[in-house]
Formats: sequence, C-alpha cells, structure tokens
Amino acid sequence: QVRLVESGGGLVQAGGSLRLSCAASENRFTINTMAWHRQAPGKQRELIASITRFGDTNYADSMKGRFTISRDNSRNTVYLQINSLKPEDTAAYYCAAYLEGGRGPYWGRGTQVTVSA
Repeated sequence: QVRLVESGGGLVQAGGSLRLSCAASENRFTINTMAWHRQAPGKQRELIASITRFGDTNYADSMKGRFTISRDNSRNTVYLQINSLKPEDTAAYYCAAYLEGGRGPYWGRGTQVTVSA
C-alpha cells in the first residue's frame, strides 16, 4: 500500500501562487508515474498533470501554462506549482501514484486550495 500525503494548500488571493507537495511512502516498489488531479465542488475529478520517474511530463490541455509539475525521486515527492491563481482554481487537489507493473492509482486525501477574488 502506498501512502500519499499532500500539503501546501490554503487560502490565497487571485493572482497569487502556491506550491503543493505530495510525499509518498513506498520503499518496496518503484513508483513510476505520479500525478496531480483536482476536484471542484459538484464537478468530476480532473487530471492536471503527470510525471514519470524519468521526468517525462504530461499536462491536460486546459492546464498548460500556469501549472508546473516536478518531482524529487530521492524524496519520493511530487510538486505542483500553480501561478496566477484564479477563483475557478478553487478545488481539492489530489495526488496519485502508479507503481511499476501498472498497479494503482493510489490516492492521497487531498489538500484544499481556495482562491478569493
């Protein structure tokens, strides 16, 4: 079982920035892909971006530009930098991890981001 703990959310004014972190505890198996998703109230969870352990990134088309995903394999941690925050970015942000062999996704409990106008 992979345990994921997100942090870095909070209340921020529009135009501000946040850096979210997600630390994974998994020592037995290699974590291949890590990803960030978000879910706004009343909406489906949507992919923001993913990153492999080799650093290959993939962004949802609607998320390109203000979101940057990065990863520190030595810490089993993935980051999400969000710039120029907008009120519509208000959502719970979730981290997901996929192990080698395709196992997953494993989910964290999320961190809340609230953007005030």
